[in-house]
Amino acid sequence: MDSWQALLIWPGNPVVSVLMLFVIAIPILYGARQAMHSLLHALFRAISNPLRLGSHWLFKTAEELRQRNKMVLLSHGRGEISQGIVKEFDRVTSLVQRDLHGYPALQRKLMDEITRIEEDFQKCGEVPPPPPEWTKAVAAIAKIKPSGDGLVERILEDISDSIEEIYEKVIAEYRESSKKRHDILKGFMPFWRSVDQSLNRVDKNLNGLKDSAAKIDEQMEKYKQINANTEKAEYTLTSSATTLFVISLLVMLIAAGGAFVNFWLIERPMEAMVGGSEYIYGNLQASYLAAMVIIFFETLMGLFLMESLGYTHLFPLNGVNNSMRRWMVWIAFTILLILAGVEVALAVMRDMIVAADVALKQELAGGAAVTAANVGWALNIPKAAQMILGFTLPFALAFVAIPLEYLIHSGRTVFGALLVLGIRGLGFTTRFLSSMTRQIGKGTEYFYDAVIFLPLIIERVVVNHGSQPAGKSGGMAAFSKRSTGEHVL
Repeated sequence: MDSWQALLIWPGNPVVSVLMLFVIAIPILYGARQAMHSLLHALFRAISNPLRLGSHWLFKTAEELRQRNKMVLLSHGRGEISQGIVKEFDRVTSLVQRDLHGYPALQRKLMDEITRIEEDFQKCGEVPPPPPEWTKAVAAIAKIKPSGDGLVERILEDISDSIEEIYEKVIAEYRESSKKRHDILKGFMPFWRSVDQSLNRVDKNLNGLKDSAAKIDEQMEKYKQINANTEKAEYTLTSSATTLFVISLLVMLIAAGGAFVNFWLIERPMEAMVGGSEYIYGNLQASYLAAMVIIFFETLMGLFLMESLGYTHLFPLNGVNNSMRRWMVWIAFTILLILAGVEVALAVMRDMIVAADVALKQELAGGAAVTAANVGWALNIPKAAQMILGFTLPFALAFVAIPLEYLIHSGRTVFGALLVLGIRGLGFTTRFLSSMTRQIGKGTEYFYDAVIFLPLIIERVVVNHGSQPAGKSGGMAAFSKRSTGEHVL
């Protein structure tokens, strides 16, 4: 307060003193106007230019990163589509080798059977028997007029009886021939059914070949778009990777929930095994670490099992032969089965520990002790559920390798796109700050001129009067050019 009073001209009247100091300072500020403008210009330019250069560098880095992500994305998509095309060709090859390699023999068989059918069908044609020669004799006898002679009548009766016998024999032969023809036609039915089934199978296989060909054409179209580096291919692959990332993340969260349940299922018996009072690194209980090690080991065996079976490709096992892969499958499966058995035993042990704790609490509370025999089947239900969970959860965790692989591959694309977006946002922010710094510098200069407005007005009037003989417009233009030149950053 004393130092402030010492600066005042009239300590008893601070307002007038401040006004007097301001009036005294105006000439000084007017005289330092050019130097202050240069100082402000250099100061704000020193802040604005690095921000502007940083913005350019960030945008350039974002573009380079986007191009690199695009190259990786297209390369990964090209590899997946190539694998899909190879699988489709393998499927078509196996289909042809399995179902179509016997078609020439089948065709020859069909031609032979069709020829036999045609021959049998021609045999089945109903050809009327030729009229016998005795019909002429019967016609001649029929022309004989009845004369009442007994011998003639007897001969005619014998002829009538013979004709009836011959007629019955002809009818029987005709029926037997018709029966044979019907039997031949009836024998065609199984063959026609077989032919119909073969043709249906051929049609089904041909439809499968058409579908495979359509899929191959679709994959080849995608492959062409990827090779052409089109924006459509990039957008399609990015959208597919984002969808796959979200689905894989959801599956991993579900798997994490299963691991959490598995952890609390075996933590209590592990506490009894390794000691509940043992701590590692301060607050980390030893039983927690033991339970997590078992869960992580189960997940690791699941990863090796899926990798050995060929469902995932997280590890470079291309140099491992099939025999070694089979050994790895059996070893990983055996260890996983042993760990599942260990968890079943721990689940039983947990149930016993819980029952003992309940009995102890009731004894301490003054009640009767409760044992598994007294409770009966009520304790067997949670025990069975714990045993089932202890056996199935390790095998369920083994399948985490599949969504984990998809999460890693799709996460590269998703995080790359997010990183590009973040860098661009940071570049926009630095560019905005650079622009704001330039505007603040200009505003500071304008404010400085506003403070010393009175000397500037006097200067303008003097300059205008002095420049009128030489031309008013030229003097004003020179003054305007000078003023604008001093205010540009």
